[in-house]
Amino acid sequence: MSTLANTLSKADERTRNTIDQWLTGSYDNDTKRIIEQWIQEGKEDELIDSFYKDLEFGTGGLRGVMGVGSNRMNKYTIGMATQGLANYLKKNFPNDTLKVAIAHDSRNNSPYFAQVTADVFSANGIKVYFFEALRSTPELSFTIRHFGCHSGVVLTASHNPKEYNGYKAYWNDGAQVIAPHDKNIIQEVQKITSVEDVKFSGDARLIERIGKEVDAVYIKELVQLSVSPEAIQRQKNLKIVFTPIHGTGIVLVPEVLKQFGFENVTVVEEQATPDGNFPTVVYPNPEEKEALSLAVKKATEIDADLVLATDPDADRVGIAIKNPKGEFQLLNGNQTGSLLVWYMLQAWKNKQLLTGKEFTVKTIVTTGLIEKISAAYGVKMYNTLTGFKYIAALIKALEGKEQFIVGGEESYGYLVGDKVRDKDAIASCAFIAEMAAYAKDQGKTLYENLIDMYVQFGFYKEHLISLTKKGKTGAEEIQQMMADLRQSPPTHLSGSPVAWMYDYANQKATNIKTGKTEEIHLPKENVLQFLTDDGSLVSARPSGTEPKIKFYFSVNEPLASAAEYEAVQIKLDTKIEQLQTDLKLK
Repeated sequence: MSTLANTLSKADERTRNTIDQWLTGSYDNDTKRIIEQWIQEGKEDELIDSFYKDLEFGTGGLRGVMGVGSNRMNKYTIGMATQGLANYLKKNFPNDTLKVAIAHDSRNNSPYFAQVTADVFSANGIKVYFFEALRSTPELSFTIRHFGCHSGVVLTASHNPKEYNGYKAYWNDGAQVIAPHDKNIIQEVQKITSVEDVKFSGDARLIERIGKEVDAVYIKELVQLSVSPEAIQRQKNLKIVFTPIHGTGIVLVPEVLKQFGFENVTVVEEQATPDGNFPTVVYPNPEEKEALSLAVKKATEIDADLVLATDPDADRVGIAIKNPKGEFQLLNGNQTGSLLVWYMLQAWKNKQLLTGKEFTVKTIVTTGLIEKISAAYGVKMYNTLTGFKYIAALIKALEGKEQFIVGGEESYGYLVGDKVRDKDAIASCAFIAEMAAYAKDQGKTLYENLIDMYVQFGFYKEHLISLTKKGKTGAEEIQQMMADLRQSPPTHLSGSPVAWMYDYANQKATNIKTGKTEEIHLPKENVLQFLTDDGSLVSARPSGTEPKIKFYFSVNEPLASAAEYEAVQIKLDTKIEQLQTDLKLK
């Protein structure tokens, strides 16, 4: 039989002390039994990985592998996070009767983790609106504002593999927390150094179960945003295939499509049942072709017009449309977002709704095509840092002065209207379907619309490279890559001179030719962008949550006609290849 001392030959003192605390502290017997079993079986790597650090409460909350340990998602790490958030709410709203909303997705343990969260909030005297069953992240955002809550939490790990779960914290505007609250909440959570500090015994009198009554209000608000109900009525038999990929989308997407007026929606049965094991896919991520394979197969069988797929917490949506060969082609987030912006601005213009006070939003790494389209309609477009919380903050800042129509980011997240303050795949599914109905009503397919958009505004093509650099040396390597780009920025990329360098960490834009600088009026973030004379844009951005650095490429060329599409596409692909070579990424 092994002992703690001889099992942990590679562990540092902090790891040993943390394990000892879990073995002797106020943790349940099942947890202690698992730790003791690992010790007896000599599972040193398992012990070290589970206890070598505390699962970090970052600016978006918690995310990690589920299991026993300080570095895992479990009752105790969630309890400590919730206690810290509860303490911060009390400090921030000392004279208010505090209220929060809680939702969860279809992941394993999500209902249990949501109950733990509700118990800790209620044990702290906070009123809890708690969804009776799984609900989407955007509905949680809506619910916070609907009930006038001070905060909210959704238990989800988005599109991560099945071993993961997460805890996303929201503020009273229905958006994920931003400065100064994000850092302040983190500090408050870090003060909870022991599970003895956590109030786990919930007060059932303060927990109110909610469900269909909130769904009804949310759906009604979304339907009121529809701009082409007549086109939908004429094209109500538009063939739509929808898959929730075993997630929460099944709860509301079919119903919202029905309420919008669509009568021919086919759900992919093999993926309709919520299941945290995601048995039919490798990753439940609508960005992955494999995740949409069953939906595309069904769409091919029934000759559908459109494929829609939502991720587990239904805040992101992927789509597939038919090309001229009759094959279903997946669109990337930049293409879908651009089409959605173009459709909404067309529809608003046709209905004479544009007054000059409307705006659209995108993130700095999302296609410049959205800016081009917005300008053509005389609509102001704003750039924000990466992350929908910044889009939400802008909507809040402009409330009552300018009207938000639509916005999005390249990672498959879009928002129509301001009823929700996070990316919303429920609403996006409805408006993408409306967009398809509008196109069909004009005798067009979405694919033809895509080409028409490129002819009118320019053919924009994007590419993303994500480099994983694990461990301490990997983090240092990423840091050095950014330092090198700052100190020795490229002068030419793909044969075109670099005109501007945007350094968001220093909040400065520098004209490479003249040396003239301009201030960037956005929060600091470690991102660099290089804009060339021919309009190519390269962005370098280290991930804040993973050991990765991402390079985003955006190139564009005029497209004279649909007949030239393939030739121009080859030209753009070649340009992207050369950009990678010039940056020594290939």
